[in-house]
Formats: sequence, structure tokens, C-alpha cells
Amino acid sequence: MNSDVIAFIFARGGSVAVPQKNVRKIAGKPLIGHAIECAQQAKRIDRVMVSTDDDEIADVARQFGAEVPFMRPEHLARSDSAEIDAWQHAAKYLQSDDFGSDSPEIFISVPTTSPLRSADDLDRIVEEYQRGGADIVLGVKESAHNPYWNMFVLDADGVASLAIEPSQEYPHPTTRQGAPTTYDITTVGYAVNLDYIIGASTLFEGTVRAVHIPIERAWDIDTEMDLEIANYLLRRVKE
Repeated sequence: MNSDVIAFIFARGGSVAVPQKNVRKIAGKPLIGHAIECAQQAKRIDRVMVSTDDDEIADVARQFGAEVPFMRPEHLARSDSAEIDAWQHAAKYLQSDDFGSDSPEIFISVPTTSPLRSADDLDRIVEEYQRGGADIVLGVKESAHNPYWNMFVLDADGVASLAIEPSQEYPHPTTRQGAPTTYDITTVGYAVNLDYIIGASTLFEGTVRAVHIPIERAWDIDTEMDLEIANYLLRRVKE
């Protein structure tokens, strides 16, 4: 089976902010189902796998046609477990004899929390990685707030100052348009290779390149309100 590009969806069972988040229905479909189907529709992704510690999530994943090659160890599925540790666990599996095939060229993490992404978004992230020159490629959106213009920190006395102080290179702009453009990382997708993941101590210690994702496809679910808004937006798309 061709496996040059494998999508891995990491979905632990113990979500705190949104209980049972990964199997919650949104627009009539479990959240993880949206991620699986999007990855399956991407032209540049060959196989879709799920890493989970939860039997219900594993069953739902299989129902949507994803592979669940192992159950994630409990110590990698706690609320304080580092994301990169789960990635490294999956990457080592893909390099092991248990995988039963040649290791993939590219590993792309497809989080469940961006249900409005498109298959084209994932294809563009993989394509950018395939051009070379990056250790990791991810999706970004333009920031709603700008640390050069309207983001502040407070000192011990409650006095506010710009998060990034003016400098000779970046003097304080007189308009928002005069501030350097900044971007937020989305949870649309992260393309890497196995050796980088296994050897890295943090996700972003290497060369990072980015693919711009339109804000309407970059909604990220962290709270119950985020879930409700995403549900509304997805239903509007179907109308």
C-alpha cells in the first residue's frame, strides 16, 4: 500500500474544556469524523491513522474508515502530556517493523479541532513541505490583534505597555496598517518528516514555513462556545 504521506489524527479521550470533544456531534457528525473525511479527501494524503487511548474514539474512527494501528499509552494521553511526545510515539511506530511497510516520506498531523478546514488546505501544506527548505510546515491565519499595535502586557503595578516595544526597526505605527503583519498558528495541519519529529525537543526548533489559511476555514475549537459556533458555521455551509 502506498504510504508516502500519512495523516495522523491525535485524539485522546480525556478532554477537559469540552468533555468527550472528539466524539461530540457537530453538524450531525462526530468531530473526529470531520477530520478523517477531510484527510481522506486530500489528494496528497495516502493513508489516515488515528492515535487514541479511548475505545469509543477508536470505534468511531474505524467507522469513518481510518486505521487505528495501536492504542496510545496512558502516560501519553493525560491533560499535561506534551503533544510532541504523542507525535514521537506515532513516528517511531511508522519506522518500526510493526508498520509493515516503508516509512512514509511525510507525516501530517490533522487535529480534530479545525472542522472547517478543506482538503485543499491539507494538500497545500503537504505541497509546501515537498518543496523543501523546511522542517515543519503549518497553517496560519492573520492575527485579529497585533503585538506591535494593540496587544499589551501589565507590570506588577498594573501599568500597561505594548507587548513588543517600539524599536528602530519597528517604530510605533500610527495606524494598524502600519504595523508588521502578524499571524496566529491554526490547528489545520502540520507537515513534518519522521526523523525531525523523533529528534526534536519542541515542534518549532527547526525551520518553520507557513501556508495561509482563510479565517473562515481556520476556526479552532477550545471551548463549548467554539463548538457551538463551529456547528452553526458548518450548518450554514450545508444550506
